[in-house]
Amino acid sequence: MTVKRVRKAVFPAAGFGTRFLPATKAMPKEMMPVLDKPLIQYAVEEAAAAGIEQMIIITGRNKRAIEDHFDRVPELEQELLAKGKHELYEALHSATPEGVSFIFIRQPEQLGLGHAVLCAQPVVGDEPFAVILADDLIDASPGVTSQLVAAYEQYGASVLAVQDVPRSETRRYGIVASTPIDSHIERVTGMVEKPDPAAAPSTLAVVGRYVLRPEIFDELATTERGSGGEIQLTDAIARRIRHGEVLAHRFNGTRYDCGNKDGFLAANIAFARKEGLLPPRRAGDPDDFRVAD
Repeated sequence: MTVKRVRKAVFPAAGFGTRFLPATKAMPKEMMPVLDKPLIQYAVEEAAAAGIEQMIIITGRNKRAIEDHFDRVPELEQELLAKGKHELYEALHSATPEGVSFIFIRQPEQLGLGHAVLCAQPVVGDEPFAVILADDLIDASPGVTSQLVAAYEQYGASVLAVQDVPRSETRRYGIVASTPIDSHIERVTGMVEKPDPAAAPSTLAVVGRYVLRPEIFDELATTERGSGGEIQLTDAIARRIRHGEVLAHRFNGTRYDCGNKDGFLAANIAFARKEGLLPPRRAGDPDDFRVAD
């Protein structure tokens, strides 16, 4: 089976980031830094490593900083070179990966993740595409987007990144029912958005990485508002299940939910350890923090 190559990625980034107020009153939550790099840059680098060529960022009010971050600053670059600060120059220059382009689209209303993805349809067209939520920072090698692209190329179906979560947390996620194909891939047979723990079909939760076939746009265009009064991407994906084209991928990697303060703190600590800025954890050490229930 011949499938089109995944060349485009959509980054929904129009949300208010209320959990981090007042920090996000004027700064996009996607620009919150883990060490010295904003979340949106980690997401773009992951996409570029997967062979994505076109980054489509869905923005809203007070999100201009994201556009500025991926723009060049020739004056600053020249000043760093003139002062011999080559390492800082390379760090600044690498913010925009080679061989990729950026398109910024305004989401006029906060109508949910599904609506944000639908805003990208004029640019994506009839191609498969990735969706990456920057506040889900996933430390993985290869990156999770690369893992999903490989699965899409093998099966030709939409692929969702999933992980098991405690049953008490199912109301925070889209939850799938599925049947295994191999150790990592499962065929999705059902999907529920944010179910109560007692009603959840499993504890297998969809997290912030997707590779989707373009047919999803037809579903989004006719999907009524669901949970929270928003157009849910999960609802549209669920409507494609009957066509047998939705898979779940149990990814390899460590996920940090940086949309929450505890996950954001955990990511900074973990990445600081990787960079040698903090000593490595030893067996028997207590947790660096306690995750809130």
